[in-house]
Amino acid sequence: VQQISGMLMKLFQRARLEKPGQVDPRAAEFTLSLLVAMYDRSGTGYIKTRSAAAALIALSGDALLAKYRAFFQFYAVPDGNAALMTRSALRSLLTDLNQIPAIVGESCTLSCVEMATHSCFHGVLNSAIVEEKFLSWLRSEPAVLLWLPTCYRLSATEMVSHQARCR
Repeated sequence: VQQISGMLMKLFQRARLEKPGQVDPRAAEFTLSLLVAMYDRSGTGYIKTRSAAAALIALSGDALLAKYRAFFQFYAVPDGNAALMTRSALRSLLTDLNQIPAIVGESCTLSCVEMATHSCFHGVLNSAIVEEKFLSWLRSEPAVLLWLPTCYRLSATEMVSHQARCR
């Protein structure tokens, strides 16, 4: 938790320099509190870096495809010159990501993660999948992660402005 706190301080300090007046001075503190609530409920003082990274990626303002590629990069297992997503790695990713809606009382059961893993690997004979298969599955908007593209779309519409007047 201390290491993540230090990284968040640096991250938000840099963001404040890039966007003066747009970043709350307590952003690092709030973000750390959220990560602790999601990933350290028992108060051990330990959060997996990969879990924290997944949450930060999911909650970032980046495009969906960029988020999906980053998830693959963090969770895939190296295999020679390539990287592959194993069933186990996908379960870990989905479990980590499901802590985000769980924090607001919208959790899904372990069986949701298993069903999603099964749907991703449907028709796959190998024990792991390549990035394109993983991205294709995510683009189909699996129910277990439906909140992610929905939040992205809501966030994207906040930036839309139009000249129409309402009466």
